[in-house]
Amino acid sequence: MSDTPVDADEVRHVAELARVDLDEDEVEEFAAQFADILGYFDALDEVPEVDREDELVNVMRPDEVRDGLSQEEALSNAAETEDGFFKGPRVS
Repeated sequence: MSDTPVDADEVRHVAELARVDLDEDEVEEFAAQFADILGYFDALDEVPEVDREDELVNVMRPDEVRDGLSQEEALSNAAETEDGFFKGPRVS
């Protein structure tokens, strides 16, 4: 779909940043998919701009202060806690 080629080195670089191992078939498949995605962005560039209303109004409700959970209540369903904090899995 896109005229912008995405080469295998770029796919490998993105995969490395995402810490994803890809075999060569997957590299080629993702290169084609990335090229398609870039093509969709190219298509968006062709959408004409439209006039917008000058006076936009926020339709969200105003913030209201409410009582929150106590530390004990917040931690009550946690799988693991340590020293009054949530404990999550270790990441490399």
